[in-house]
Amino acid sequence: MKTTLFTLTLLSATAASAQFQFNPQVGLTFQSLTQAPDGFNYKAQVGWQLGADARIGDKLFVQPGAFLGRSVTAVTYSMNTQNGAAGQVTVEDDLVRTNLKLRTLLGYRVVDTYQFDMRVMLGPSYDVLMSVDDRDGNLGWNKGDFNSGSWNLDAGVGFDMGLFTLSPTASIGLSRVFKDDPTLSEIDSKYMSYGLTIGVNIGNDDE
Repeated sequence: MKTTLFTLTLLSATAASAQFQFNPQVGLTFQSLTQAPDGFNYKAQVGWQLGADARIGDKLFVQPGAFLGRSVTAVTYSMNTQNGAAGQVTVEDDLVRTNLKLRTLLGYRVVDTYQFDMRVMLGPSYDVLMSVDDRDGNLGWNKGDFNSGSWNLDAGVGFDMGLFTLSPTASIGLSRVFKDDPTLSEIDSKYMSYGLTIGVNIGNDDE
């Protein structure tokens, strides 16, 4: 259903406008989680992403895209020692997730010149969860503990300089990260992600 919606948006927008650009990109991701439960701390680490989007339109445009990403979050968990001993034990591990992000943004060219463009974009995205790993096995979380996908609200700014394009983005999670089962139902964390991509512009951009 989600893939079909994405495809229909792309096809309808293509038919509505002759101005079309295709933009393969590669870049970095920084993904953390919100609302850490008691005893937990989340910190974003550097990950990577690659994919492409398309821009269909002139000043006002539609920008559908798909990106494969590998995100890393450092998780620290402090717990009381067992057997009545005083003190705490701190567990640290990296939570690594592979996602396929499908998004459709609506954008507007704020600056539109021959040598330099500046764009702003906003719209929904859906992250399909492909894999989950904790590197050292200290957390005990796996893919079965997480929802299979999550809705987000994405926003970004884009800069075009001739053949090259640069885009910082933010993605605010709207869905719970963990499944609603007895052991995880109290954790209401959502994703909070930042990205930076660099890519190339392929196609016509009439000026």
